Parts: sequence; C-alpha cells; structure tokens
Amino acid sequence: MSIDIKKVGVVGCGTMGSGICEVCARGGFDVIFVESSDETVQAGHDRIARSVGRAVDRGKMDRAEADAVLGRISATTQYSDLESCDLAFEAVPEKLELKKKVFAKLDEVLKPEAILATNTSSLPVIDMAVATNRPDRVVGFHFFNPAQVMKLVELVHTVATEASVIESAKAFAEGLGKTPVPCRDRAGFIANLLLFPYLNSAVRTFEQGYASREDIDAAMQLGCGHPMGPLALLDLIGLDSAYEICEALWRQWRDSQDAPAPLLKQLTAAGYLGRKTGRGFYRYEAPESPKVVDAVPERPRAGTTDIRTVGIVGTGQMAAGIAEVVARAGGRVILRGRSDESVAKALAAVHGSIDKAVAKGKLEQAEADATVQRITNTLDLGDLAEADLVIEAVVEDIDIKLEMFKELDNSVKPEAILASTTSSLPVVDLAVATSRPERVVGLHFFTPAPVMKLVEVVRTVTTGADIEKRCTAWVRSIGQRPVRCRDRAGFIVNFMLFPYLNDAVRMHEEGYGIPSDIDAAMKLGCGHPMGPFELMDIVGLDVTYAILEQLHDEFRERRLAPAPLLEHMVRAGYFGRKTGRGFYDYSS
Repeated sequence: MSIDIKKVGVVGCGTMGSGICEVCARGGFDVIFVESSDETVQAGHDRIARSVGRAVDRGKMDRAEADAVLGRISATTQYSDLESCDLAFEAVPEKLELKKKVFAKLDEVLKPEAILATNTSSLPVIDMAVATNRPDRVVGFHFFNPAQVMKLVELVHTVATEASVIESAKAFAEGLGKTPVPCRDRAGFIANLLLFPYLNSAVRTFEQGYASREDIDAAMQLGCGHPMGPLALLDLIGLDSAYEICEALWRQWRDSQDAPAPLLKQLTAAGYLGRKTGRGFYRYEAPESPKVVDAVPERPRAGTTDIRTVGIVGTGQMAAGIAEVVARAGGRVILRGRSDESVAKALAAVHGSIDKAVAKGKLEQAEADATVQRITNTLDLGDLAEADLVIEAVVEDIDIKLEMFKELDNSVKPEAILASTTSSLPVVDLAVATSRPERVVGLHFFTPAPVMKLVEVVRTVTTGADIEKRCTAWVRSIGQRPVRCRDRAGFIVNFMLFPYLNDAVRMHEEGYGIPSDIDAAMKLGCGHPMGPFELMDIVGLDVTYAILEQLHDEFRERRLAPAPLLEHMVRAGYFGRKTGRGFYDYSS
C-alpha cells in the first residue's frame, strides 16, 4: 500500500529531531513535532530557528524562505495531534525500550496506512516494528548529523517491511534532496557498522600507548584524507553515543573487537562525553565549543638537520617520490638502483613530477634545476658509504628486505641510520639482521610522496631514543608531517584502515550491500574522499590482501583474515585499476 506523503510527524526535537523537522519543512512538507513539555517544545523551536537563522546569515536561504520554513513547523505535547500525519519519525535517545514505547503510542494514533520510521543509528528496527500492529509499515530512516547538511539516508528494511513502504520512503528521501542507500536490518546498518570498529580501534591504539592522540588523528587525516581524525570525531559524535553503538554491535556480533574499548567506557562513566561536555579525548574551551585547549601542537618545520646526505635504495614510485621530496628540501640524494634502465626510469619520474610543479607555478625553474642537480645515481651500494641516512624502498618482501639490510650494514658508515619504508612488515626483524639495531627505524612515506605529507616514524624495541628524535626532526626539515608510533604490523594508518576495508568486503560478500551503495554511504555519511571499494581498486586488491595477511599473521584475530571474496578476486587476477578490473570494471 503506497501512500502520498504530505504531512510529517517527528517525536523528539533534540539535535537529530530538530534537524529532521527543518529538512522536511525545507522540502515543503508540513511538520509537527512532539516533545514532553512546554519547555522542551520551546527549546525545539529555538534550536530550529537558530539553524535556519545561520542558513540566512550564510546566504543559503533568504528571509522570506526562512519564514516559510518556520511557518510549516508546529509543535505539541500530545501524540494524538499526529493523527493526520502520513509519515512519523521517532528521534528519541538511543534506548530500545524508550523507542518501543514511542512506536506503540504512534501505532495507536496514526491512520492505518501511515508509515512509521525510526532514526536509530544502530538498534534493530525489527524490535521496534513488532511493538506495533503494523510491522509491515515500519522502516529505518537513518539521517546523519547534521541532517540539514549530510546527504546520506540509510533506508533500512526489515523482514516484515512491505516493498511499497520502501518505495514511498525512497521517493520521500529523494524529494528532500537526499541520497537513500538501501540496506538490511542489522546493527550499525552500513556506515556505522564500518565506522565504529575503526573508531574503537583508534581508542585501543591510544590507550595501549602505540601513538599519541594527536598523531593518531593526524595520521588518518593526512594518510587517508579523512575530514577528522578518529578521536576528534568521537568527541564530536559524543562518547556516550559511541559507547552505545559499540555495545549494540557487540550484542549482535559477539566479536571482542566490537566491544567498547575500556578507555571509552571509563570516559563515559566519568561524564567526559566529548564536545558537548567540554571534555572527551581532548579538552575544549567550553561545552559545545569546537576549540581544543590542550592539544600538543605540531612543531614548525625545522630549519636545520644533522642529516645531510640521504641514500635511497630502490627505483620504484616510492623511491622516486622520496628522492624528489628530499632534494626539493635541499638535501643531497644518492639514488641506488639495480640497473641503468631502472635508474633512468626513476630519474624520469622525478623530472616529470618536477616539470609539472614548474608548469603549475608551484616551483621556480631555477629551483627545479637545483633540485635535479642534488640527485646523483649509482648501481653500487658502496657509493652510499658516506650517507647519514639510508632509506630502503625495495619490494615489500621480507626476505628481500632482510638481505638488503644485511648488505647495507656492511656498506655504510657505522654511525649511519638505516630506515625502511615498509608499510606493514615488522621493522624489528630488519633491525636485528644488522649489527646496529639501535640505529634502525621505520620511515613509512605515503604515495605519492611529493603530495602526501605524512610519514610514520616507527621505533622498535631496539631503536635508540636519539635516533627516533633525529629522524623525526629530519622528517620535519623536509616539509613532511611526522607521526611517531611503536613497531607493530600496520603501524597507525594501515592497522586501522585495512580491517575497515576487509569489513566492507565481508559486507558485500554477505549480500548486505553492493559496492556502489557502500561507497556512497561512507562518502556521504562519513565524509571520506573515497569509498572502501574505490580505495581498494586504487591501492590494488593484491596489496590489500598482502597487508591483511601480514596483520592476521601478527595479531591472529579472525576479522583480520582476508575475506574469501578478496582472496578469490586476487587469484583471478582482478587487482583493481592496474588490471582493468577489481570491484569495478575499468575496461571501457
């Protein structure tokens, strides 16, 4: 039974409820919201008026339109006043029993054909549906905060939901200018089911002392292009809400990695709920303020460094990119390759990148010429003898890297630092293959190095404190952003990123969503620059598989084992863009 939606009811006018009211009124619908008292009714009206006023101040709405929007919104303290609504939203706190009571009351007053919708972000919709006499007309309609801005709506159908109800809800969402993504009813739906294990992993990384909160957040912003770091995002969401969502995921999946990290529970118990209370993982100027007052600022770019000459072993994209970055910063580079052809290819890549920078006005020709002159090349490891720092950038194979470190140990001066650009292999294995383990460190640049500013500085249990400090200062001196972390598979970024990618593959594999819908959910709902399947196709499914294998070998956690679908695609040679086919087809 389809329905022509003209009037909308909303129960609850807090942050989400007021946003839903405003969005629907902007869409031309008459809206009535229910609150518990005259005081909360007034607070709801005030919240909507402030939001609309900000839109006027920013030039996104004129005054006449704003008055029309506000004129479409009325309020009540009585559920019976919703009897003429065609669609009613529940937007009360994320407590199942409370939501079930709301649904039972709505079921009593709404006309038989009306649709009931919940804005829950993680609770099972079916549990609310069966609290009514019309479970076939109940749907999950998950807006993202702020509802006025975020384009995504997760449209959740239960085993009981009629197809016509989904179609009506989809048309309604599109009429509001939203992008509805259909999904089945299970805890977390799409976005939160992928997002919160990642956020929970960030909390564990911090509480276990692998990296500072600032470095964790910077790593995921600079390394993955996320609009906010995970700990800052948790503070924005609210640590109490995050705790409840992680609890809901754990109750459904019973996976220990979904259970809220102990620190998240402790902060919530202490009332440190994030921005809204003025304190969470960070301290804020005042409750609701976005201004952090206790963050440790990143040091400015260092003007001097005692590392003058840098040897780079390898001639691939990473090696060429690091050579360019170091040379552009004024350092002397010795690039070592295995053949004249490979060296020539690497130098051509450097020249091509520099020429593009000149063409775009980002580099003067004189400085470009000087940069090129700072790079020399060789086929002989012995020519690296006087380098202060030698960076290994060969293929991601532990046996090849081990052999290279043994050779470098015998070729460079005793006081030289040896570094690996490995993205996931344990650095300590390379360190103990040398006679100088205290002088070995991980320097994980991200590709393309001239564009990506992040470098993970990885200390092993053998790395000297002075070596870590010198390398951190050197990274700053070449204009990059260092983040320090302890040695473990995946370091910061890959440790948190690749399990998230694996979860996305499992979600698709289980028939829960297609790649394009899952990608849309993460881009529109979480602000990620790319969805997980788009990103894997760029990274390479073979690379994704190899990194997950390394993570699984070290941590032995079930969810880190590569999804069977990913393994099958790698076996078939579907590696992504580089082969013309991955999760998407690039052949046309």
